[in-house]
Amino acid sequence: MSSENTNFDTGVLIRRSLFFLILIILTLGNLFTLFKGLNSPQAMDQAQIAREIARGNGFTTKMIRPVAYYQAEKTEKRTVSLHGFQDTYHSPLNPLLNAAVLKMIGADDADAWQMRENEMVYPLDRVIATVATLFFLMAIGVNYLLISRIFDAKIAGVCAILMLFCETFWSYSLSGLPQMLMLLLFSCGMYFVYRAVEAASEGRIAMTPAVIAGVFFTLLALTHWMTVWIALGYIIFAAIAFRPRGIVALSILGLLIIAAIGPVMRNQGITGTPFGTAFLTLYNGLGSGAEEAVMRNIDLEAEPLVLDGLISKILRTTLLQANDIIPLLAGIIVAPLFFLSLLHAFKRKSIANFRWAILLMWISAAIGLAFFGITTDKLDPNQIHLLFAPIMTAYGLAFISILWSRLEMVASTPALRNVHHFVIIAISALPLVLALPQKVRVGMQLRDRGGVPHWPPYYAPALNSKTSGLKGWVTDKQIVFSDQPWAVAWYADRVSIWLPPTREGFIKLETVAADLQTPSVGILISPSSHGSGPISDVANRYRDFAALVLDGRVLLATYPPGMAIYDKSPKIQEITKRYPYRQPLVGMDMVYYSERAIRAQDRTTNQ
Repeated sequence: MSSENTNFDTGVLIRRSLFFLILIILTLGNLFTLFKGLNSPQAMDQAQIAREIARGNGFTTKMIRPVAYYQAEKTEKRTVSLHGFQDTYHSPLNPLLNAAVLKMIGADDADAWQMRENEMVYPLDRVIATVATLFFLMAIGVNYLLISRIFDAKIAGVCAILMLFCETFWSYSLSGLPQMLMLLLFSCGMYFVYRAVEAASEGRIAMTPAVIAGVFFTLLALTHWMTVWIALGYIIFAAIAFRPRGIVALSILGLLIIAAIGPVMRNQGITGTPFGTAFLTLYNGLGSGAEEAVMRNIDLEAEPLVLDGLISKILRTTLLQANDIIPLLAGIIVAPLFFLSLLHAFKRKSIANFRWAILLMWISAAIGLAFFGITTDKLDPNQIHLLFAPIMTAYGLAFISILWSRLEMVASTPALRNVHHFVIIAISALPLVLALPQKVRVGMQLRDRGGVPHWPPYYAPALNSKTSGLKGWVTDKQIVFSDQPWAVAWYADRVSIWLPPTREGFIKLETVAADLQTPSVGILISPSSHGSGPISDVANRYRDFAALVLDGRVLLATYPPGMAIYDKSPKIQEITKRYPYRQPLVGMDMVYYSERAIRAQDRTTNQ
């Protein structure tokens, strides 16, 4: 072996070893020292559904959306049990995979994973986050293989580093949302799409890799219904690019239809509509971000979808995606340069043609999000743009590298050849690197308690404790109304109804619960409601229950002696008389309004 090859191999080995060392440090640090628990409603909801599946209860939920109950009751034309309630909001694949893991570790037995006395982060939160993080790490590997095949190992390596230091990817990994599973499936699908494009560019039949890609996009659609739009973009590209014309596209469409038959028939039987409660996320886009309002309503007809100005609504959401393209593409600054790379004439036909597959799928996804809504919130559950970030980053890097290499000073100075890569990595990694020192300090201080909770609004000990929390005060045959029912269902393992906005809706569900011998015994109020925005927005969102929601805040503001307002509103005086006992869980920020006084001797009664 020559000296040059030895130096090269040594350099590659050192760089790869350093990469894997950083990967291990970041992974272990984020999952242990820095971990703060789950912080997404949809993630907690999917996690508790996964636990029900692991228990053999099927795709049932302990979080009750009033509108979902309305759909079920209207379809079955009878009173539907609030226990073992069927969920039609979430796609099935992520809960099923999490259920397999939870079953494997014995998490279907809640007592086996009870929080310790001084523990602040729920142990199963870390399990769910670990599964998502493993999907993320696998996605880095798949993207490295894909980008190495398209361009070279250098660009693939830079993309892997950018993914590893991307704060957005880590945020979604630790949230428990399905985005990292989606990223893995999408990346696998794109690998086979490129194999098919290569075959077509060389005049060969691309049927096998193209259909394998369709299988991955079908699994992707079963992970998040919004990704059906990505699959539709791929079907359009396949119909144009692959021979025999139309056969490949029809095969992929057939896969999607076959996979959809089961969920569609189930949704139709439960809700009377083929798309179930999930279809109501349409209110996020066309309803101007009003999904929460419709989900908490007991009568869907009382919250009609207003389609006035439909075109302007779609254009507004589309412009939002264009204006915020950098954060939507995971904050990687070079990713949007993919669109400029469309103007470059790449020499290899497969590289040039593959761009149009990416573009078609992205445009299709953007159109879907224009209908169903997308925001730049840190953890938007509809965020599917970030799936395109790695492959778009690769094209952006290739485009920049071509322009950089043509500069005269770079051509004459070999030491400058890779400077642009270091600059791009430094800028993209800055948000993660700057936030690390403070996170490490806080995490080290509270490492004995398992980490720092996402407070506000989530504080797992207040819900999970059997001696001083909701789980010990409510039996598994009773029901709680709450402004964070996903957290009650996951941490307290109790059935919880999302607090309706009106007195009539509350009383109807309360009566249903009583008739079923599963009575409502309390109302939990947390920062999920009173900390969700300005007082005017909170009052508008919670309407009849605004006084109850703001009670703790007013009590603190007027202390001493403190003035209670929850029982002053004439709209809900009848209700507050049934839940007169105020039990603080986290000061007056999280308060449980109970039907009975909770005394020390009562706290272990319902264990």
